[in-house]
Amino acid sequence: MDTTKNTTKSRVLISFDYALKRLLRNKANYDVLEGFLSELLMRDVKVKSIGESEGNQLSAEDKYNRVDVMVEESTGEVIIIELQFAREVDYFHRMLYGASKVVTERIKRGENYVTIPKVYSINIIYFDLGQGEDYVYRGRTCFVGLHRQDELQLSAAQRHTFGSESAGDIYPEYYILKTNTFNDVAMNTLDEWIYFLKHNAIEDNFKAKGLDKAREALVRDNLTEEERREYDYLMRVRSENRSAYASAIDEGIIEGELRARSELEPRIAEKNQALAEKEQALARERAEKEQALAEKEQALAEKEQALARERAEKEQALAEKEALAAELAALKSKFKN
Repeated sequence: MDTTKNTTKSRVLISFDYALKRLLRNKANYDVLEGFLSELLMRDVKVKSIGESEGNQLSAEDKYNRVDVMVEESTGEVIIIELQFAREVDYFHRMLYGASKVVTERIKRGENYVTIPKVYSINIIYFDLGQGEDYVYRGRTCFVGLHRQDELQLSAAQRHTFGSESAGDIYPEYYILKTNTFNDVAMNTLDEWIYFLKHNAIEDNFKAKGLDKAREALVRDNLTEEERREYDYLMRVRSENRSAYASAIDEGIIEGELRARSELEPRIAEKNQALAEKEQALARERAEKEQALAEKEQALAEKEQALARERAEKEQALAEKEALAAELAALKSKFKN
C-alpha cells in the first residue's frame, strides 16, 4: 500500500483493522475511533467501551479477512464496525444477521422493548459488493404511506421517551463504505478517512476529526517487537490471500473461456455451415430468378420483334393496296376519256 505521496513520509501507519484489534481498545486512543464515527454519522460520538463482537469468533483463516468489533456509545447506542476483505456473495444477509443479533441480545426476558438500543452497522469492505457508482451508502427503515406518501412520525410522548422523530429512527441503520471504488480524491473530511482506510496513509493537509491523533497513535514503530511480527505476518497473509484470490479469478476466467470455447465452437461451426447452406440456396434462388427474368425479357423482345415485323408487313400490304388502287383509278380515268 502506498504511504509515500504527499503524506507523513517518515511514519508508516498500520492498517485500521489491526488498530481496531489492538491499539484502539485503549481508552487513550478512543478519540481516533470517535473522530471516524463522528465524521461518518455527522454528529459528535463519544465511545463508552469497545468490545469484541461474538461474530468475530471465527476460524484462524477468516480472522485475516475480517474484523468485527462492537462499540457502545455514551448514549447507550451500539455501533457494529466490520471490515471485510474476502468476497462474500451473501454479505448483505450477514449485515442483517449481525444487527439483529445485537438487538435480540440486548433485551432480557421481562424487560420492556424500549430498552432495545439503536444499532448502527458500519461495514468497511475491500471487494465489490452489489452494483452502484457511489462509495458510501446508508440504509435505514422508513414507513411511508401508500396513499399520501408521508413518512410515519412518532407521537409527542414517543418522541419524549425515545428521543427520536420518526418511527424508522428506532430501527438499525446500515452504512457501507466501498473503499475499492473510492477515486482517491478527498472532497470532504469523510473522504479523508476513506482515503486512510484504503491506503493506510494520511495526507499532510487532512483535517478530519481523529486523523491528527491517528498520525501519532497508529505508527508502526510504536508497536512492540511481538506486535510488529504479528502485524507483518497479517499483512503478508492478506497479500497472499488477495494474490491467491486474484489468481483463482484469472484461472477461473481462463478455464471458463476455454470451456465455453470448446462448447461453443461446434455450435458455431454448425451455425456457420447452416448459414453457408442458406447463402448457397439464396444464391441458387437468385440465379434461377435472374435466369427466368432473362428468359422472360428474351421472350418479350422476340414478341416485340414479331409485332414489329407484322406491323411492317401490314404497312407494306397497305401501301401496295393503295398503290394498286391508285393505278386502277388512273386506268379508269384513261378509258373514260
